[in-house]
Amino acid sequence: MSKIIIVDANKDNRKILKDILQEEYEIVEESKGTSAWDTIRKERKSLKAVLLNTELPEMDGFQILQNLNQSRILDSFPVIIIGDERQPETEGRCMELGATDYICQPFNDVVVKKRVENLVKFYAHKKQLEEKVENQMLTLRKQYVVLQVQADKLQKKNDEMIEVVSNVAEYRSLESGSHLRRVKKYTRILGEYVKENYPEYGLTDELLDIIVSASALHDIGKVAIPDSILLNPGRLSDDEFDYLRSHTIRGCELLDDFKSVWSEEYIKIGKEICRSHHERYDGKGYPDGLVGDKIPISAQLVSIVDVYDAMTNERFYKGALAIERVFYMITNGECGVFSPKLLEAFRKVKPKFEEMAVAYRQKLQGKS
Repeated sequence: MSKIIIVDANKDNRKILKDILQEEYEIVEESKGTSAWDTIRKERKSLKAVLLNTELPEMDGFQILQNLNQSRILDSFPVIIIGDERQPETEGRCMELGATDYICQPFNDVVVKKRVENLVKFYAHKKQLEEKVENQMLTLRKQYVVLQVQADKLQKKNDEMIEVVSNVAEYRSLESGSHLRRVKKYTRILGEYVKENYPEYGLTDELLDIIVSASALHDIGKVAIPDSILLNPGRLSDDEFDYLRSHTIRGCELLDDFKSVWSEEYIKIGKEICRSHHERYDGKGYPDGLVGDKIPISAQLVSIVDVYDAMTNERFYKGALAIERVFYMITNGECGVFSPKLLEAFRKVKPKFEEMAVAYRQKLQGKS
């Protein structure tokens, strides 16, 4: 049988309410506030309702309501206030403290019984809904974990595919593929600093992850450039140079073939980087002559990184420059004009860039 506690210092009140409710509920009587509070805490899991008078010895009903609120017990069952007469101020204060209803003398059997019954049913229904929602949330959390695992696997496959596709272009340029790995690491370092210090670019962890992954695609368009131009160590004619520059547009065309494999965001960022990583902040880059922050931030990041890595490492047509020299060439505008904000970020991450560049040179020396 469902249990109800009647808390009232007046014995007659308790008897009247017990007589009204005892056919449907197991009744526990309390006359003092402290013992009532102890009983409520002890029986809270089996309680269906508490009928509470505010005027109690040792601890009044207001304090019991406050305790119920603070301990979060009040969410489990209704508290119905017992009043000797209708007192709006007392009733209002009780409701503010979380009481559910208010009844007063003379007690009407039908009204009291129906109010208690309705509130008990309401809280039982509320509990069922909460349990249903909790079960649904548990199911959703499990499904989310499964989806997250699948998304992680897909992300890994995306990265692997990007690396394979990008390496084709690197091998055609007589590169080992290590350039791509370094570009991704440099992009991560520079991008993290920009994300933290220049919120106006709107970089998030998720967006930066895509930029870092897609940075490997920056020269994918070179697979469409003939060897006679791509591998020519001498001076190119104007027409040949224009054709070489077209790798930026050809890369975007190639990425269109991957729309069914990669996400829309991957394709978008990849095409931004392919097309615009040779743009310059003053509009003197190619292929579109974009000015300032009309150049996508993804391409701006990769642009600085690509120049830095290309100049600090050997290519088949040139030797490697001194690391410190490359830093000053980029910051002094000898490699084209870059965003002042990104140049400031580049200055801040200089030690990390140099640490990577030195480590790679030492690795090469160890192999020779």
